[in-house]
Amino acid sequence: MKNRFLRSSLLLLLLVFPIFVFAQSLDDKLKEIDAYAEKTRQDWNVPGIAVAIVKDDKVVFAKGYGVRELGKPEKVDENTLFAIASNSKAFTTASLAILIDEKKLSWDDKVVKYLPEFQMYNPYVTSELTIRDLVSHRSGLDTFSGDLLWYETNYNADEILRRVRFLKPKSSFRSQFGYQNLMFITAGKVIERVSGKTWSQFVSERILMPLGMSRTTTSVKNLKDNYSMPHNESGGKLRVLHSGNVDGADAAAGLNSSVADVAKWLRLQLGRGNFEGKQIFSQQQLGEMWSPQTILRINPFPAKDAPTRLFSAYGLGWFLNDYLGRKVVSHGGGLDGMISQTAMMPEENLGLVVLTNSETGVNTIVQNKIFDVFLDAPKRDWSAERLERAKQTKIKQAEEDAKLVAARVANTKLSLSLKDYAGNYVDQLYGDATVAEENGKLVLRFVQSPNFVADLEHWHYDTFQIKWRPSVAYNFPRGFATFTIDKMGKTDEMKIDQPNNDFWFYELEFHRSK
Repeated sequence: MKNRFLRSSLLLLLLVFPIFVFAQSLDDKLKEIDAYAEKTRQDWNVPGIAVAIVKDDKVVFAKGYGVRELGKPEKVDENTLFAIASNSKAFTTASLAILIDEKKLSWDDKVVKYLPEFQMYNPYVTSELTIRDLVSHRSGLDTFSGDLLWYETNYNADEILRRVRFLKPKSSFRSQFGYQNLMFITAGKVIERVSGKTWSQFVSERILMPLGMSRTTTSVKNLKDNYSMPHNESGGKLRVLHSGNVDGADAAAGLNSSVADVAKWLRLQLGRGNFEGKQIFSQQQLGEMWSPQTILRINPFPAKDAPTRLFSAYGLGWFLNDYLGRKVVSHGGGLDGMISQTAMMPEENLGLVVLTNSETGVNTIVQNKIFDVFLDAPKRDWSAERLERAKQTKIKQAEEDAKLVAARVANTKLSLSLKDYAGNYVDQLYGDATVAEENGKLVLRFVQSPNFVADLEHWHYDTFQIKWRPSVAYNFPRGFATFTIDKMGKTDEMKIDQPNNDFWFYELEFHRSK
């Protein structure tokens, strides 16, 4: 028995010793991450990045790279503000959790209990929709459906939600995942109705101030010094954009923060609702937020990007999945020219935030690198792999656009004179759009979205190519507006065909009003 014990002990030492020898120290890990973050920024031509890492309730890394604005010398640091966009959603669910702890509402309360005026397209869904449904993306609406109601519009939250009733569902109620900003706007309105405070006031007073997130703002209207400007690519070159005002959608995407501030938020999450002795929300409610509510499909034949992934789901304000055998709680955020990522591995007591001021996949590349380094996983160059994928995607997009150009019918003429296409066109969901003849050309304006202005250039028949003006921050690919002619020889409908990954113009049905 003694020899058997010795052999077992020796085997155990042999198994453990190589890990002990090759595992990096914390300093070495952070040096590797530091170098990789800067290399990745350069690989992807990103003006500025900021990264923070929390480990065992301590901020072990917080640093900025590059510049706040292209062409200007001011550097990004750990206190530089970026739009964190949909990372705001978890602040909304945390606010609901606080109210639930105070027994002022329940996750499974009906929305109409607090917002009796609220209507979905289907009356049954209106009557049955719960707060849990709002923040777990299972309303039946399509991913991003209705986002043209808040993006760059002058509608407030009340008017946005009044128009939700016109949005047709894509699936039956609670049967599928459909990522929904409008439902989070609705959740923000529930918070206001129950607490008597706006979403901005509630989040500021009950979360930001207790955590000492003193630089974080709930609107671009009150950005402090040291803030980053958004950038995206247009015509093959990076350009500086205006800071997008999303006040009408603040509960879905309103916060602006720094990695130093977000690190405190991560400490609160990893502390199970407790931050430096202050219980902001209960561990029980955190468990609800971190529990799968809506199941997401995974590839049954795992992709190279995620060869070990066994599950994927959405909780309440958080995405949930596994990575190398650990549970990951995460969320991304994206607005024009700003992409962000927060992620945590609770069993490793590890959290990270990556903020960037351009539109690339750098945020998840750096996230994966951090996870790999802290788990002592095999080396992998995520940046190189995704650069190659991005290159192939651009080639495919160029090929598809070339096919579109080749299909253009030459030498066609308009059915009417330019002035006869001009007029006011109305969509029940969105509102008004105008077409005017100006200097011998047609100009399209989305009335509720003052920046949405485009020149219409004849393509073929009664179809015009949409040439968006620089005031439009989104980098739309080639799109078209087609007019139909009624039996009296007048335009009666304008159909917008504008391909992109975020805003569904096909939901709009513009009919001529005058």
